[in-house]
Amino acid sequence: QVQLVESGGGLVQAGGSLRLSCAASGRTFSTYAMGWFRQPPGKEREFVARISASSDRTYHADSVKGRFTISRDNLKNVLYLQMNSLKPEDTGVYYCAASRVFTGVTSGYSDWGQGTQVTVSS
Repeated sequence: QVQLVESGGGLVQAGGSLRLSCAASGRTFSTYAMGWFRQPPGKEREFVARISASSDRTYHADSVKGRFTISRDNLKNVLYLQMNSLKPEDTGVYYCAASRVFTGVTSGYSDWGQGTQVTVSS
C-alpha cells in the first residue's frame, strides 16, 4: 500500500501552465506504475496519463497528448504532471493513483490520492 498526496492545482488562464505533484509515502513507490486521472465537473473520472515503475513507458490520453507530460522521481518518491497550453476543458479534480500493472483502467489502480482542483478560465 502507498499513501498519495497531490499538490500544485489552482486557477490558471487558458494557455497557461501548471505542474502537479504527487508525493508518495512508503519504500515501495518505485515498484508501482502510476497514473493521473481527472474528473471534470458533472462527469465521470477519466484517464489522463500513466507511467511505468521504471519510467521506461509512458502513455498520454489523446486529449492531452503534446500538452501534458507525466514523469516521476523514484529517489524522491514523487510523481509529476506538467500541464502546458491549458484549456477550459482541462478543468477538474486531478488524482494520482498507484497500480501494480501498467494500465489505463481506473479499476486497475489500488491506491488514490485525495485530488487537487485545477480550474482553467477562458
